[in-house]
Amino acid sequence: MSTTNVNGNDMKLEVVVIPVSDVDRAKEFYAKLGWRLDADFASGDDFRVMQFTPPGSGCSVIFGKNVTAAAPGSAEGLYLIVSDIGAARDELVSRGVEVSEVFHSDGEYAGTDDPYLFGRRRVSGPDPEHGTYRSYASFHDPDGNGWLFQEVTTRLAGRVDPRTTTFASANDLASALRRAEAAHGKHEARTGQRDENWPDWYAAYMVAEQTGSELPS
Repeated sequence: MSTTNVNGNDMKLEVVVIPVSDVDRAKEFYAKLGWRLDADFASGDDFRVMQFTPPGSGCSVIFGKNVTAAAPGSAEGLYLIVSDIGAARDELVSRGVEVSEVFHSDGEYAGTDDPYLFGRRRVSGPDPEHGTYRSYASFHDPDGNGWLFQEVTTRLAGRVDPRTTTFASANDLASALRRAEAAHGKHEARTGQRDENWPDWYAAYMVAEQTGSELPS
């Protein structure tokens, strides 16, 4: 009996299928979000598939006619990771999309507020300590499929491939530079002198933040 070493092979999640009842209405909605339209393919009157990709995402969504047997609107807990949840929410609101206020969880299981929050109750406003993974905003497509913004500024250890450091967008890179600048300012205050080697310090900080490693002090 032979085995396959799957750890040596990349397995990239490429597509998530979402169930919709009206393909053209869904197309209009996801285009309004500013997502990239990758495909709109039909075969006769009984099959149509459409693919959209969120900005900076390596994974796309597809929907269409006879693409899935799931009930329209039954997809929940579709997470969109952002580095600045306020900016992400404001952009969708400016596009005419109804988005919840930013909220955080009280951390206690309390039944079914939203299934994709695992029963945790919403508390208005961002996480008081602005902790990574802790602030959210939600919205739905016209069929009721549930999307959730989650703000992630620092990945937990082991959740980023240490061989690569990438930024999904210019906005993500700019946000990382601002956090590095703020941390470097504290570093210079502690040392009492200007750090001429600040580019290397910034780079080390940004890589450590992405990979969940110990941040430079």
